[in-house]
Amino acid sequence: MLRWLAVAAILVTGCATPYQEMGFVGGVSAQQMTANTFRILARGNGYTDGVTVQDYTMLKAAETTKQVGGTHFIVISADDASRVATFTTPGQAHTTVVGNTAYTSYSPAQVHEFFKPGQDAYIRVITVAPGQTAPPGAIAADEIIQFVGSRVKRG
Repeated sequence: MLRWLAVAAILVTGCATPYQEMGFVGGVSAQQMTANTFRILARGNGYTDGVTVQDYTMLKAAETTKQVGGTHFIVISADDASRVATFTTPGQAHTTVVGNTAYTSYSPAQVHEFFKPGQDAYIRVITVAPGQTAPPGAIAADEIIQFVGSRVKRG
């Protein structure tokens, strides 16, 4: 039974985390902190590349900016929220009796480590009027949606 549960867990997480709301296999979310400040959380599973999680963070920041009526956002801070997880398969012993002799073979338990990328960022949403110059460090939400959005695998 335990073996089948392990196989089912591997099948569920066998693919990289798609761009989706935060769920069992990861995803991305935005949480409003103040009127114009948001926390963006992005998590991947063991099959997700770290660069992909960075793309998810930037895309969610851009989409959130547009949803609240902004044109640009400024990254206030960003932190690595990656972690290493482990999965242990149990050891097994198998005994075969031939005549009066018993033969036992043993496979020891195995620990598998995998890297789960993650990123937390705080952004400030701003609106830049047409013809105005954006402040230093401001990122145009429409450009992120255009360039990053085109390469993101959606769930």
